[in-house]
Amino acid sequence: MIVSKRFAPFLLCSAAALGIASAQSSLDVHIGVSGAYDKSNGQSLNTFGDGNFYNTPALNGVFMNLGAGIMLSPRFGVGGEFAFKPGKSDYAGLDYRPMFYDFNGIFHPAPASKRIVPEILGGIGGVNMRFYYSQSYCNGFAGCSSQSTYLQSSNHFQLHAGAGVKFFVTPSLYVEPKVDLHYVPNFYQFGRNLVPQYGVNFGYRFGD
Repeated sequence: MIVSKRFAPFLLCSAAALGIASAQSSLDVHIGVSGAYDKSNGQSLNTFGDGNFYNTPALNGVFMNLGAGIMLSPRFGVGGEFAFKPGKSDYAGLDYRPMFYDFNGIFHPAPASKRIVPEILGGIGGVNMRFYYSQSYCNGFAGCSSQSTYLQSSNHFQLHAGAGVKFFVTPSLYVEPKVDLHYVPNFYQFGRNLVPQYGVNFGYRFGD
């Protein structure tokens, strides 16, 4: 449910952009997988105030990507992207889910061919870190169950840059290997402010 709410702005923007694209130039939408990494900050936290210390983790794992971009001319356009971990991970005794979102200007250098289109992006956005507390319960009647309770979020501003190459397997369908860099000032939950992300997107182009 939480993730679906995060999708809503991108779905609305994509629907609006589709109408514009049909009258103007082209709209690309994509879904993909990626990996992002940041090292641990090396801290141990007394998370529950009970004298037990938990180590902070590195940021890693598989992310899911969603995005859309509309080209306002053959070279320039605008777009947005959203990357999140589908599952929760451990953070010093709690569970957490990181989400990256950004809004970009898009530049297409002169393509090698109609089927090979390089792309450069740059923009701003944010990072949302959502923390949860999980508990397990067992009894002789209902067996065992678990419950995850949302605690709070930590939000950060970010600067984003990315580059990829779209390989069109048909005039509309493409595969895009892509590299992203997220610069997150004061990203104190981890050990660096710069977070690289590597992945591949699968997309569809509407319009010319």
